[in-house]
Amino acid sequence: MRQHHQPLQRHPPPVRLAAISPHSAALAAGVAAPGWPGLRADWSGDRRAFHGVPWGKAMMWIFLLSDTFIFSCFLVGYMTVRLSTTAAWPNPSEVFALQVGGTDVPLLLIAIMTFVLITSSGTMAMAVNCAYRRARRPAAALMLATAALGLLFVSMQAFEWSQLIHEGVRPWANPMGAAQFGAAFFMITGFHGLHVSAGVIYLIVVALRVLRGHCERSGNYQIVEIAGLYWHFVDLVWVFIFAFFYLW
Repeated sequence: MRQHHQPLQRHPPPVRLAAISPHSAALAAGVAAPGWPGLRADWSGDRRAFHGVPWGKAMMWIFLLSDTFIFSCFLVGYMTVRLSTTAAWPNPSEVFALQVGGTDVPLLLIAIMTFVLITSSGTMAMAVNCAYRRARRPAAALMLATAALGLLFVSMQAFEWSQLIHEGVRPWANPMGAAQFGAAFFMITGFHGLHVSAGVIYLIVVALRVLRGHCERSGNYQIVEIAGLYWHFVDLVWVFIFAFFYLW
């Protein structure tokens, strides 16, 4: 008789389950792991959020964000004081008038300062464009021109301060009306002027590094763009100061 042999059935090999740590299971479930592993995972998540972003640019954005909060607090505090004070607030058109040919021209000096600062923002934008094209000398020249305009702005602001101090305006007193006017003016414009002065030094240092070929040798001109971020922020803050302090 012919015997029929049944084919052998092949069974799949046994699956070995790997041990899964509670930390890995928590990450897979989208839940933060407890204790130090969870804290370490939360902090390391920032590396994924800023992946591909240069640290210099990221740190500048964080610095500008913190500065935005400070200037916002100053302006909100100024508006609160101005709306709540019972004494008469000085008229900015009269306080900041510039005498030309025996005639007081309202806000003339402030308008010139604003024009200078906005022009410096244009030269800074052209410097960044030249840096993208790796045009070393034009980029450095435009950055030095931006620094010169910033220095001119600070000089005109110093002249403005000297005029008000000569008229008796102090942080604690103001012969032209509300005493809080002097404190608000010197605090807000002084803090902004400090930023412009620091920006002038910053631009000069970066321009000299570009001119000496440091960026050309490293093949990285991002330092110019980072300086441009700072300078554009300073210009933008002045627009708000001009609108809320001088025009209101």
